[in-house]
Amino acid sequence: MVRLDQRIGARFPTRNLRVLPGQLIQVIDHLQQRQETWRSRRRALELACRLLIALTVVGLLVGLVLIATQTTPSDEPQGWAWLSVFESLVNDIVFAGIAVYFLWALPERLQRRGDLATLQRLRSLAHVIDMHQLTKDPERLRDDFHSTAQTVQLGLTAIELANYLDYCSELLSMVGKTAALFGEDTEDRITLSTITGIEDLTNQLSGKIWTKIGLLPSAVRRAGSPPVAANPS
Repeated sequence: MVRLDQRIGARFPTRNLRVLPGQLIQVIDHLQQRQETWRSRRRALELACRLLIALTVVGLLVGLVLIATQTTPSDEPQGWAWLSVFESLVNDIVFAGIAVYFLWALPERLQRRGDLATLQRLRSLAHVIDMHQLTKDPERLRDDFHSTAQTVQLGLTAIELANYLDYCSELLSMVGKTAALFGEDTEDRITLSTITGIEDLTNQLSGKIWTKIGLLPSAVRRAGSPPVAANPS
């Protein structure tokens, strides 16, 4: 990633594209630091949650035992009074079950929230990369292209445009691979689905870019210039 940053900076020092590798590097560094920190914190959180779950279950069992042992034959509920006792038992069991479910899923939910926040940054960065190449149309290199007062100036030769688009494709590929790193430490379906969505997004955007790169040779030939390689270094 650092090498790509240096390549873009050397070839396009005045273009805004050169700031994107630095932003992606920040996301990658944040991801590495977060994973290292979260591993130790999650173990401690899981231990605390398991302890609370055990205390909840033990408390429920103790309560049920006390109800059963403290009820003497003379105190046994009669008729509709059984309904009140049964309702109380059901409420205790339900609330205990909710508490156990909440504590059991708490570490995974906290990890999911952090993962989705970082993944959203990657998704936004992919769209920013796409915006940088939207106006880079190879057809503008044709001799018969007529610009208007609102046309954004391309300011790139055919070779420069090919390199620019290739760098955009590389950046999108790095975004997709960075998102895939989240899959190493999670089995959460929502997180994995989000990762797949980002990978599909970057593949689609990269496909659009390579369509433009494929149009470069024909556009240059129409302009009367030598053909340009489809995959410049």
